[in-house]
Amino acid sequence: MKLNHKLYLYSFLANFAWLKKSYTAKIMLVAFLGTHVPLLTLLLSFVISNSYSLEMATQVMIIALLATLAGTAVTLYALNHLLKPVIFTSATLQNYLNTKTLPELPTEYADEAGTLMADTSQTLYKLDELIKYITNYDHLTGLPNRDLFRDRLHQILSQPENNQHLVAIFLLSIDDFTGMSHGLEHETTNLLVRAVAQRLSTCTTQTDILAHLSGDEFALARIDIHSFESLIKLSQVLLSTLSKPFSVEGNSIRITASIGITINNLNDRNSVDQLLQQAHIALYQAKQQGRSQYQFYSPEINAQLQERLTLENELHGALERNEMVVYYQPLIDLHSGQVTAMEALVRWQHPTLGLISPAKFIPIAEANGAIVPIGEWVLRTACAQTRAWQLAGFTPIRISVNLSSRQFEQPYLVEIVNQILEETGLKASYLELEVTESFLMANIERSVKTLKELQELGICLALDDFGTGYSSLNYLKRFPVDMLKIDRSFVQDVMSNADSAAVTDAIIALAKSLRLKITAEGVETQEQLEYLQMRGCDEGQGFYFSRPVPADIIASMLQKSSRQIEIIAT
Repeated sequence: MKLNHKLYLYSFLANFAWLKKSYTAKIMLVAFLGTHVPLLTLLLSFVISNSYSLEMATQVMIIALLATLAGTAVTLYALNHLLKPVIFTSATLQNYLNTKTLPELPTEYADEAGTLMADTSQTLYKLDELIKYITNYDHLTGLPNRDLFRDRLHQILSQPENNQHLVAIFLLSIDDFTGMSHGLEHETTNLLVRAVAQRLSTCTTQTDILAHLSGDEFALARIDIHSFESLIKLSQVLLSTLSKPFSVEGNSIRITASIGITINNLNDRNSVDQLLQQAHIALYQAKQQGRSQYQFYSPEINAQLQERLTLENELHGALERNEMVVYYQPLIDLHSGQVTAMEALVRWQHPTLGLISPAKFIPIAEANGAIVPIGEWVLRTACAQTRAWQLAGFTPIRISVNLSSRQFEQPYLVEIVNQILEETGLKASYLELEVTESFLMANIERSVKTLKELQELGICLALDDFGTGYSSLNYLKRFPVDMLKIDRSFVQDVMSNADSAAVTDAIIALAKSLRLKITAEGVETQEQLEYLQMRGCDEGQGFYFSRPVPADIIASMLQKSSRQIEIIAT
């Protein structure tokens, strides 16, 4: 309904600056003018009329003026008070907007002003409830959101009677939720999250606090803890409940989840944010262990994560800062004792942390992709160093370089390797690239194609850590490799563990039957060396011969390696 044409007088009066901000002033002005129109008319009639004497006219005008003024005063006073409901309602609305204070307007009146006050009061109460709901509850699941979860948990932890009570926080996240959501419609993903919330609700008690924090993350606070075993049981129930298929829009969807758990320390009044952070750390550790896992927070896990975060931050730019170095470990012919190859191994020489173990920074580089430029740099450095040894007059030997899974997945890997060989002047026959079964199995056809292209360049290919992965003969015969490398875990136990000895013997026999060379990693004792020699293993490497060392030490080693290694091998 259009009301603009009914507000013409109101709009006209609003144009005057001294009336613009006061509705009361507008009413008073209209009332004043309305009550004085009769008086002005009477005065005008007396002025233009000759029927009355001046004395009578003056007397009548004075009486009329006093009566009008008195009536006007009473009228304006009454109008001002009759306008109080409107003024009070307006002030209440403004106060609610400023302070969120709910009104105390009367609701017993039945006229228009009374209805205005009652409806305004009811509307503000409903609006306040709606705002509180929107502020404190998740719109998708209807569960408490992060803010309400924190507030409720803070209230519980702050109560003096709960000082001796333990509270456990479970932080639950759907495994690979990002990848899964890419394959689903947005609405389907929302329905799945809502279904997860409903299913989690069936696992809670009346005293539990269940919340949807964000995306695929849910938090559950258990107040009544009867035993540590009960927490383990609850974790198993939650994971089992979510492992059952969900029916969403006629589709059956299966998911798994991971859970991080922390328990408040009675001796340390941790804040809710600290507890949530601890649960996040435990959740991260659980996801590192695989799908459908749960993990309790511990300071040791936190220390490991802090170290990882520090290394990850420091790893950015380490290559540009020339902190990466290449060490070399010789591979020895177990029959002649001659150095036949060198394996290039990357090391991180940090300016303050010292020499950092590859076991610490390589997994980080693999995870964040830094392994690709690092691996390419190692390959170029190793090829250039090998060519420099050749130019220095040393007997030409192979250089063995590990390829990471991320490097192997690069679409231009073969072109990059070929370019490095051309830049450094190293013949392809002196380069050996090590690959592992695990990442070759990710895409068999692509792996075979890439390996064949590398082999066509004249590069030697070695299958590293053999025996620890799939070890499928069906796939092994398809991979165009030249060498198998026995994993150090078998070599180290070959004299004390019959199973390791049997696996080592089988790998050596398999390599011979496939006409592949065989290298044993992790040779550390004379007994291991003799065992491998007796079994016909071709090459060996390990601390028994040499630890990984810088290039300048290798140069002196190459000069006298034949004589020294022959003495060691006999």
